Amino acid sequence: MRTTTTGPETVAELIARQWGDHRPGLRHASGVLSHHRTAQEAAARAALLVDLMPAGAEPHLGVLLDNTPEFPFWLGAAALAGAAVAGINPTRRGPELARDILHTDCRILVTERAHLPLLRGLDLPGVRILITDTEEYEALLAPYAAAKPGDAALRPPGPGDRLLLYFTSGSTGAPKAAVCSQGRLAAAGSALARRFQVTPDDVHYICMPLFHGNAVIADWLPALAGGAAVALRRRFSASAFLDDVRAYGATYFTYVGRAVQYILATPPTPNDRTHSLRLGFGTEAGAVDAERFAERFGVRLVEGYGATEGGASVQSTPDTPPGALGRAADGDDLAVIDPGTGLECPPAVLDPAGRLLNGSAAIGELVNRGRSLFEGYWRNPDAQAERTREGWYWTGDLFFRDAAGFLYFAGRTDDRLRVDSENLAAAVIENILARWPAAAAVAVYAVPDEVAGDQVMAAITLRDGADFDPSAFAAFLAAQPDLGTKMAPRYVRVLPAMPVTATNKVHRVALRRAAFRCPDPVWTRTPSGAYELLDAESLSALLATYETHGRTDLLDR
Repeated sequence: MRTTTTGPETVAELIARQWGDHRPGLRHASGVLSHHRTAQEAAARAALLVDLMPAGAEPHLGVLLDNTPEFPFWLGAAALAGAAVAGINPTRRGPELARDILHTDCRILVTERAHLPLLRGLDLPGVRILITDTEEYEALLAPYAAAKPGDAALRPPGPGDRLLLYFTSGSTGAPKAAVCSQGRLAAAGSALARRFQVTPDDVHYICMPLFHGNAVIADWLPALAGGAAVALRRRFSASAFLDDVRAYGATYFTYVGRAVQYILATPPTPNDRTHSLRLGFGTEAGAVDAERFAERFGVRLVEGYGATEGGASVQSTPDTPPGALGRAADGDDLAVIDPGTGLECPPAVLDPAGRLLNGSAAIGELVNRGRSLFEGYWRNPDAQAERTREGWYWTGDLFFRDAAGFLYFAGRTDDRLRVDSENLAAAVIENILARWPAAAAVAVYAVPDEVAGDQVMAAITLRDGADFDPSAFAAFLAAQPDLGTKMAPRYVRVLPAMPVTATNKVHRVALRRAAFRCPDPVWTRTPSGAYELLDAESLSALLATYETHGRTDLLDR
């Protein structure tokens, strides 16, 4: 039986280690494959890849697939062949989609018939397209059926070789392709397998998209390192979540915060705790939703922090207080820096309930001043220089640190608001609003103030059967001791469903762009603290005020 005590140097070694293991290794909608069979399928595709890759080309292939077995097969193939996979986001369209494929120098694109409409009309010179669910593809693979791990490689895979070119989910500008090497990924998978005591008896449920680092780095890789099976869901489904968990015998899954909210929004049943799941690992669930998830399903959610780029990591420990992510990982010199001054922010002041009382001073950008595992962005020197300026790694994320050194996530730097010259963090306000019993999901973002700076706007979806009661909401806000004087939302948009990205994160760009000019009801806060519906007449008057003060940054959207 394999253990997690040894640390392989490459992902290729993890793939090869499956050879000869005939226990169930890959579960999916159409059946079960053994570990041996998955390694065999990866080896066949590695041999095909070696023959198809043009001489002298960058050894890169794009994968434009849902979570089908072909996706891990090609991840394994790239590892064995010494190549790199660029995960292609199927929600991208037209020139943006073509840009992602060409920017990462993909000479082969693996896709399926369902995604062919996305490629129609795109100019992809020099890119060979393989369509997995066709007879032609099966015929192309057939000659390589007897291949074994190690039989074919573009170059002997080593720890420093690229394996992933995975796009970061930035909210502005073109996505950046983070470079991830075999050595770093193998070490990350092994570390998570040790941390969560992954064994061959575990089943890792992969419902987050495999074109994103969350599913590959935090779910697929620790399963490989610990000898666990993986179970694939083609696309995330909240309503099918528990059925899948039971059917596959899943013990572990990864998440983002919005996916947790979707699961919590499903109707409760008497069998919510009848399952094999023991752990969820992810980001941005929030303390309120994590507590609700544990109460309902009996499953602990462990919040982690460690971006695809690998520049900084925060490790949870048994003494980590509620709401905190943990402390800096070994070897990291993490600091919370005020970007304006370059100085370290003062420690957070927390009340006995753990509520932040000095957010304006304590919140800054998390910076790694020590050694960093960041391996750069593919063909993007400007973004790389911005990330590593002054010899430090700047995460682009807002945090605060308490007096004991525990770190708390406070949002993205893009989510910072400046209200009446006071700096606020969206995530801090969201955590407060999430306590409102009627709220199912909350997103906070900046909209321009009529004169200068920002105003706070919140998008809220309600629990089943709940209505937005403006008086009750205003009373709730007034009762929150950690809601600063500038934090109360000026505008509240009540919508039936939160817009999300392909990685199940809240689509804040769309919310900011729409602001209060949207089809949903929007409530505005009066000087007395009450909320009134923003009707057509008051909206017209508000927009006229923006025009008077020249705030075309909102009017021109």
